[in-house]
Amino acid sequence: MNNLPGLLECLWWLIPIALFFIFYRWTFRLLGIAVIPEDSIGIVNKKFVLWGANKSLPDGKIIALKGEAGFQGDSLAPGLYFGYWPWQYKIIRQQFTNVNEGYIGVVEARDGIPLTNGRVLAKKVDCDAFQNARSFLENSGERGPQIIVIPPGTYRINTALFSVVLEKVTEIEDNMVGIVTTKEGRSLPTGDIAGKEISGHNMFQDGQSFIDAGGFKGLQEQVILAGRYFINPRLATVESREMTSVPIASAGVVIAYVGQPGVDTTGDTFRHGNLVGKGQKGVWVEPLDPGKYPINPYTHKVECVPTANVVLNWATGKSEAHNLDKNLSTITVRSSDGFTFNLDVSQIIHIPRNDAPKVIARFGSVANLVTQVLEPTIGNYFRNAAQGSDVIDFLRGRKERQEDAKNRISAALSEYNVVAVDTLIGDITPPEALMKTLTDRKIAEQEKTTFETQRTAEETRKSLQQARAQADTQAGVVAAERSVEIAEFNAKAVVKKAAGEAESKTINAKADAEVLTVVGNATAERTTAVGTAEASVIKLKTEAVGQNNYAVIEVGRALAEAKTALVPQIMAGGGGADGGASLVNILLAGLIKDGMKKDEKKVE
Repeated sequence: MNNLPGLLECLWWLIPIALFFIFYRWTFRLLGIAVIPEDSIGIVNKKFVLWGANKSLPDGKIIALKGEAGFQGDSLAPGLYFGYWPWQYKIIRQQFTNVNEGYIGVVEARDGIPLTNGRVLAKKVDCDAFQNARSFLENSGERGPQIIVIPPGTYRINTALFSVVLEKVTEIEDNMVGIVTTKEGRSLPTGDIAGKEISGHNMFQDGQSFIDAGGFKGLQEQVILAGRYFINPRLATVESREMTSVPIASAGVVIAYVGQPGVDTTGDTFRHGNLVGKGQKGVWVEPLDPGKYPINPYTHKVECVPTANVVLNWATGKSEAHNLDKNLSTITVRSSDGFTFNLDVSQIIHIPRNDAPKVIARFGSVANLVTQVLEPTIGNYFRNAAQGSDVIDFLRGRKERQEDAKNRISAALSEYNVVAVDTLIGDITPPEALMKTLTDRKIAEQEKTTFETQRTAEETRKSLQQARAQADTQAGVVAAERSVEIAEFNAKAVVKKAAGEAESKTINAKADAEVLTVVGNATAERTTAVGTAEASVIKLKTEAVGQNNYAVIEVGRALAEAKTALVPQIMAGGGGADGGASLVNILLAGLIKDGMKKDEKKVE
């Protein structure tokens, strides 16, 4: 504590230095020194002028170029300046104007020549992107919103003269187009809805070139494609819209609302509208093929016409993806017998590519074709057809009715450049009362058919059972048949064998008979010869001894050969004159008796 006074005496000189740095700005200001940092400019406001001709600004001016009192046109760049006494000048340090990436600077001037003739944007002036206020004013720069913009970057802009507002750059995404509407330019001619295309303005980024080339105010026919553009939003507004797409199996018919009046190319054969060439006002005779096109939807309309087969349904609650038949419903008709019934119809049509512009020229759209032609044509045909027959005939003649409808509707649509591919009748809903009668009748017929079928089935089942029984006994039948056949074969074999044996025996018998005949003849001849010889001998013997004696001799000989007793055991005598004969009789009786005994023994 005792050294504190001495320390203060040594460091007293630091106090002025600290005060200098604390109040250096005021110090510099008092000395007339202006210090401008490196990231700023100095905007000079001269408070008064003591002498001279240019003491004050002219009326309507706010920026001084000749040293008048007020904001000076010349700003101070970063650095050190002298002579700017605080009682005469006020220096405003303004940081540089930064335009960030993705933005543009929209400029408005507070001083300059007033705008004239209804213009809303000031013309372009060479002033180093508004960094040179003196050049802007001396080159007749105009007061108000400026037509040119400043791109991204850092600028030394005198904000006493210019105000800068940052706006996002115009960005058009892929598959999109930018529809431009300008706020500056010439007025459109009467009857025109959009300005014609002007070249040389770099897609509306150079507004002054657009004006100088005679660009029109309002909607522009020209569109901008995908990309980033530095378009002054006070010159033009840009609306992003999708590209015009013509799908596959379609043709894009262009209806142009801008262009020169077209000359009809269809001739006298087509009296329902004019078809013009590309670039002219009207319906273009040449359609667009499938693809994407950068077309302004406000100046050109593209009607997509399907060139593939299109199915249209006259059926409530049923619609195809194209929705052309969303308002069509089931057709209600009345028959000749007074019944009302409904029927669904499907019509297939085809519009050729080259005929698509004619369809659009005549009807304006495919939807109008459906409502103005197809719907009444098809509906009236079936109503007229139904009135010519009763419900039952209509149902029975469905196929013929469908073919007739196809031919008649095809002939009717050909006049409208439409090809009728086919007409198909869908569900037919007859009256409930009639349907009940028909249903009952049909049920009865079906029951009859069912009964008949069942009867046939029973008969078939009976035949099946018989066949099955026959099949079950077939083995026995076959065995029996085979047995019969075998028996027949055996009998035939026996017959054959017997016949063979008989034939063999016959042959043998014939042979034997022939042999016997021959033998017999031989034996007979021999016997005859022998007998003749013996007869001759016996005759001689008989003549020699007499007949009776000869007989006794022969009997005796026979008895001797038979070893028979000559004298019988019982002798019955009798006299007679012929004793020899008696003896013979006795001997014969004995022989007969012995022969009979031998026969009885054989029988036993």
